[in-house]
Amino acid sequence: MASVGFLSKTEFSARALLLGERIDLRALETTERLATNPLTLAVQGGGMAVLFRYGVVVLFDVAPLEEAAFLAHLGTYVLNAFPKPETEIVKLRIDSEMRDTMQGDTVFIDSAATERLQIIADILAKSVILSLYESRISQNFDRVEPLSFSLAQAGRSGRPAKELLQHIGNALLSEHMMVGRVEVGEKPEILWEFPELEKLYLRLESEFELRERHLALERKLNLISRTAETLLKLLHNNRSLRVEWYIVILIVAEIMLTLYEMFMRTQ
Repeated sequence: MASVGFLSKTEFSARALLLGERIDLRALETTERLATNPLTLAVQGGGMAVLFRYGVVVLFDVAPLEEAAFLAHLGTYVLNAFPKPETEIVKLRIDSEMRDTMQGDTVFIDSAATERLQIIADILAKSVILSLYESRISQNFDRVEPLSFSLAQAGRSGRPAKELLQHIGNALLSEHMMVGRVEVGEKPEILWEFPELEKLYLRLESEFELRERHLALERKLNLISRTAETLLKLLHNNRSLRVEWYIVILIVAEIMLTLYEMFMRTQ
């Protein structure tokens, strides 16, 4: 692919926005595209947008007014839009001597070729959605921590099964979205077509710590799930024990009644 003509500047910005849970890319198939996989569109008024089905759009060199108009149009294709999108911003600078490196918040590339920008968009999209999961899982982690503390102190959770099941469900849902929908740990398919861009991808993956953040989230998810499952088993065991005690009490009561009747007959 050739360099994008309207990105003629030597320095411009890239901005990733997590708009909602999903973008209906099929509805945009009739739109004039610069590239596919991921879907890449020209923005009216200047700039470029790369869209991902898991709710992220990455804008390159798009002015505020053009961004507002583009996002307003795109909003009709966003499912379960978030009230406040997560964002991630970097600067891009074209410099052939420092290409495929990153210093501070500036990424150096040797050209604004579409495939090169798609690689950067993939990194930013994964980073911004990891930020969302980090926030959500941190909240779930904070809710589960008191359950673990109460278990250690009192030997019981004191929480209903419904709440524990909700924690397990949230953990499983987050893991499903990260692994199944976003594929955070997978390399983009475009690298099969442009293997020479793998160096850029690996460098940015390291700079944004995608792999480390993904593994940290997986560990937290596993801990949340194991804690909730353990507490749920204890809750079920306690309920089973109570039922057994009820049965024992009923048996003892029946024996006492029988003995009482036998005693009364002998009188």
